[in-house]
Amino acid sequence: MAAGNWWRGAVIYQVYPRSYLDSDGDGVGDLPGLLARLDYIASLGVDAIWISPFFTSPMADFGYDIADYRDVDPLFGTLADFDRVLAKAHALGLKVMIDQVLSHCSDRHAWFQESRQSRDNPKADWFVWADARPDGSPPNNWLSIFGGVAWQWEPRRGQYYLHNFLPSQPDLNFHNPQVRAAQLDNVKFWLDRGVDGLRLDAINFCFHDAQLRDNPPKPVELRTGRGFSPDNPYAFQYHWYNNTQPENLGFLHDLRALMDRYPDVGALGEISSEDSLATMAEYCAPGRLHMGYSFELLTEDASPAYIRSTVEALEAKLGADWPCWAISNHDVQRAVTRWGSGAPEAGDDALARQLVALVCCLRGSVCLYQGEELGLPEAEVPFEALQDPYGKTFWPNFKGRDGCRTPMPWDASAEAGFTSGTPWLPIPEAHRARSVAAQEQDPRSVLHATRAFLRWRRGQPALVEGGIRFLDAPPPLLAFVREHAGQRLLAVFNLSPAPVAWPAFAAGALLAVPGPEAGHLQDGTLHLPPRGAAFAMLE
Repeated sequence: MAAGNWWRGAVIYQVYPRSYLDSDGDGVGDLPGLLARLDYIASLGVDAIWISPFFTSPMADFGYDIADYRDVDPLFGTLADFDRVLAKAHALGLKVMIDQVLSHCSDRHAWFQESRQSRDNPKADWFVWADARPDGSPPNNWLSIFGGVAWQWEPRRGQYYLHNFLPSQPDLNFHNPQVRAAQLDNVKFWLDRGVDGLRLDAINFCFHDAQLRDNPPKPVELRTGRGFSPDNPYAFQYHWYNNTQPENLGFLHDLRALMDRYPDVGALGEISSEDSLATMAEYCAPGRLHMGYSFELLTEDASPAYIRSTVEALEAKLGADWPCWAISNHDVQRAVTRWGSGAPEAGDDALARQLVALVCCLRGSVCLYQGEELGLPEAEVPFEALQDPYGKTFWPNFKGRDGCRTPMPWDASAEAGFTSGTPWLPIPEAHRARSVAAQEQDPRSVLHATRAFLRWRRGQPALVEGGIRFLDAPPPLLAFVREHAGQRLLAVFNLSPAPVAWPAFAAGALLAVPGPEAGHLQDGTLHLPPRGAAFAMLE
């Protein structure tokens, strides 16, 4: 990677710490557990880790409701534990990114505890407060992603406060310059501590429409929100006013100016708006974020046409600016289930090997979610074991996010080597069968394929930093060329569970690339096995 731009083309491994490794037997993963597994992460050949929130929190949304931005929750350890993780990661050549949740905090945060007391205290205007309508109803029609209205009544002030997520996650008022300064100071705390980058949660939610205008209704046929329950009323509106406001661009400039005071750090923004691709391009323009990613490839549609149109649409908007792609994370159903057979307990190792290669071949940086390197399917979590408030609200039509958050399986023991206690979420048998220990012993495993492919990718400048150009290939094939510094690399993927032939294939000899199931050439025809791939170097 280019000096001073470690994040450009990087493979970033997302760690959901409460589900990685439990060091003290309480059933919840922690920072000492992560410390013990950093050698494993480094062995994958990734460039960085992104650690999901470990800050002080009542855990209503499992750390995305922060009560103290500058301390570690005792559930996860201490600041000293974090410093040890940071130091060892750096010694292993890994960069460290941490989540920053700037748009909202916990209702247990001292700022909100003060703000809610009266309309004239020093923090009175630090959150989004509004009077009721004459009939006592909320000030407008805004809705919460997690279900229901986005306003909560506070009797101490006789006003409503805004929450785009849970009622216990009040939105900060970024129109107040004191709020912006305080959040930048919290970011500075971690940059001073030596982190290499930030993953900015819901970064387009920082500002709201100051006029509190109603969101307009969305036609029934367009109510298909990414990552939303099909019956979630959040999808019934165009969210023009409760997020993605023009004032946010000024804050991004201020954030970038702060980050530019530190050597070689990067910011990755999570973006979900009415036109996420356009917002990504806007937010990643010079002087703003280094990278952006959205939910565009975290959907049900895995067709070549959809993937191509999505990437091309972003490329047209971004230009030379830099994207980041993910096909799994802690908020969506695991990809091998979502794009595979659809059976939660089913595993498709050929698909898992292909998906790692595919996402790592797109132009941009890459986020791989823990367990992708094992080909873990979505876990089926029964209602009585459910933890996610989102899932509890929309059960049974939508079961929430627990199925992708179950603990990492390290071995085939009862609790998969994750804990000596009772895990916070149950570990399915299908995951123990795909444990790290089992896959270490199998040379054909997804784990070994992932390591081999990432080692190979690291030596291909076209894949790390090159541009991308799609070719017209017959479905279900996806074909594109990556090019950089004189290297032109062709990649072809068969996105179906059946073999496919591409006649009159004129690319020349194929490369021997480890990882996905390999295609072969015969009499000018490219033959690809189910979920297979082929690579060739072009003249």
